[in-house]
Amino acid sequence: MGERPPFEPVPITLTGAHVRLEPMRVAHAEDLFAVGADASLWDYFPYLPCESLESTRAYCAEVVAEAEAGLAVPFAVIDLAGGRAVGSTRFFDIRREHRSFEIGHTWYGKAAQGTVINTEAKLLLLTCAFERWGAIRVQFKTDARNERSQKAMERFGAKYEGSLRNHLIMPDGHFRTSVFYSVTEDEWPAVRERLARLLAEREAQGERSER
Repeated sequence: MGERPPFEPVPITLTGAHVRLEPMRVAHAEDLFAVGADASLWDYFPYLPCESLESTRAYCAEVVAEAEAGLAVPFAVIDLAGGRAVGSTRFFDIRREHRSFEIGHTWYGKAAQGTVINTEAKLLLLTCAFERWGAIRVQFKTDARNERSQKAMERFGAKYEGSLRNHLIMPDGHFRTSVFYSVTEDEWPAVRERLARLLAEREAQGERSER
C-alpha cells in the first residue's frame, strides 16, 4: 500500500461547473426553507427540518454544531446559476481509523431534483473522499421504499450491500428498512468515469437542469 494522505475530513468548499458545495452555516436557513418547506420532500427522512424558518435555523445550527465537534462535514449545495442554496448533503459517520464515512442527509428542493446538480455534487464529494483524503470506502443508505434514490446510486456504480429491517422509526410511525450501498477505493476509477460520462452527456444535450 502506498503512502496515504491523513484521513481527517474537515470543512471544505468544493466547486464545479454547476454547483458549489460550501460549509453549512445558519445563514443558509432562509434559502433552505424556501426550497425545503414542501412536506413531500421528507417522505423518506426520519426528521422534518423545514417546517418553519425557525425550525430550519435550528436544523442548520444543529448541523453546524456537529461539524464543530468533528462528527460531520455538512454542505449547503449552491446552484451557481441562481447563486442560492437548493439543498444540502454531508459526510458523516466518520470512521477515521478505518478511512471511511457515509455521504447522506442529501436533499434538494423540487426544482433541483433529478438534475445535473446532484450528479456533479456526487462527483465532487467522491473525488474529495478518494483523491484528497484517501478514503477506502464511502457508504450510502436510503429508505427501501425510495426506489428513485436506489436507481440513482446504481446508475453511477454504487454497489448494493444489504438491508437493515426496522432500522428507523419514521415520524409517521412507519418502521423503515434501510438499504445500504457503497463505493470502495478499487471501484472509484470506474465510478468516476460513469459520473463524468453522465455529466458530459447531459451537458452535451444542453440540459443543465437534466429535465
